[in-house]
Amino acid sequence: MLRAVYRAVWWIVAPLAVLRLFIRSRRERGYREHIGERFGYSAGRLPEDDAPLIWVHAVSVGETRAAQPLVDALLAARPDARVLLTHMTPGGRATGEQLFGDRVLRCYLPYDMPHLVRRFLRAWRPSLGLVMETEVWPTLIDECRRADVPLVLTNARMSARSFKRAAKFGAAAKEVFGGFARVLAQSPSDAERLTALGARNVAVLGNLKFDMTSPPGLIARGHEWRRVIGARPVWVAASTREGEEELVLQAFAALGVDDALLILVPRHPQRFDEVAALVARRNLKLVRRSQWATSAAAGEAAGATSAAAASAHAAPRALPQDVNVLLGDSMGEMGAYYAAADLAFIGGSLLPLGGQNLIEACAVGVPVLIGPHVFNFTQATADAVAAGAALQVPDPAGLATSLRELFNDKPRRVAMGAAAAAFAARHRGATERTVDVLTTLLPESTSSSSTLDT
Repeated sequence: MLRAVYRAVWWIVAPLAVLRLFIRSRRERGYREHIGERFGYSAGRLPEDDAPLIWVHAVSVGETRAAQPLVDALLAARPDARVLLTHMTPGGRATGEQLFGDRVLRCYLPYDMPHLVRRFLRAWRPSLGLVMETEVWPTLIDECRRADVPLVLTNARMSARSFKRAAKFGAAAKEVFGGFARVLAQSPSDAERLTALGARNVAVLGNLKFDMTSPPGLIARGHEWRRVIGARPVWVAASTREGEEELVLQAFAALGVDDALLILVPRHPQRFDEVAALVARRNLKLVRRSQWATSAAAGEAAGATSAAAASAHAAPRALPQDVNVLLGDSMGEMGAYYAAADLAFIGGSLLPLGGQNLIEACAVGVPVLIGPHVFNFTQATADAVAAGAALQVPDPAGLATSLRELFNDKPRRVAMGAAAAAFAARHRGATERTVDVLTTLLPESTSSSSTLDT
């Protein structure tokens, strides 16, 4: 009965979803592109292409970046296979293009309606499907099972809050979660909750996000930024969400540390102008990363062949001392922002939004502050706090207090940074364990077969 209701609701929702795409496209044009793919009309692959296809669904930017080590490792382990990356947001798609270029195929995942999912599966003929973290689409699971496509919930997490919500559906939830061929959980608590919801073949393999590392060139870029910024105290507020920047600016106003610089990096690119206007209303002087001019000499020294290349790689001019806020309005430079800072606050956590990933900051070796609302990252946050890598603050006043204390206590700050780097290093290895499991679900390599036949 619930399945029939769910499918009926989609017939009502689908036209509204398209309308929502056009509304959102007024702020982010990518939402009006490739709309046919959302209804299963994607190019697919040629009939004669019989290479194993590994399909990885990564909803948005965070999931796509978390999938990078896994995709790279799968391509290395099975060079005869192809990878299809699907998304739901233009930001995720753009990140996939930036990270992988033409090494992978890409399209949007269709809406969760039977005929649309079937059309998608017929076009692409995947040998194996991976959905990242919390993506549970009942019709997608049903249709993969019907098409004999193993679907694996990878890097799976299930918060206590989400578990209570899902458990209310009783047998229907067990049928949905039981449809996954395998479930590869981040932690024992995630595995326990997923098993209680009916998941089968559950294994605890760790968190893939610990295997995300910022490229050395990106870290070097951040260090160069810091050199030209100078010795002033610097903190980054990373991946902030709507309504949260106001709270971050409250904490900044209450900080009371002379000459401090805030690097403010909103999570969603379409909000850059909105956040810049918010900073201006507080009479703070702001410079955008995209407009932080580079010197011609530095660009020439770097061998830059275009203005864009110079902007990305050349040493910027010194930041004026009266600049209060550097707006991080660039894509793919989070590692550089962390490397330029003394301290990092992780957004999505001052409001009940579930938090964001703190692991990347830890891996760079920067001490982490995070708010009280971390229900999407409960285990990682608790582990980081226990390791001395992070502090959890209750509100903007608590954020200001912790920032002030750490800015005034360099030995403690350095110790936290070392603990953060050690914490990130200690938990690596989930990618290798995940690939070992996934490759057993793929058809035998054609190169292996030919070798055996010979």
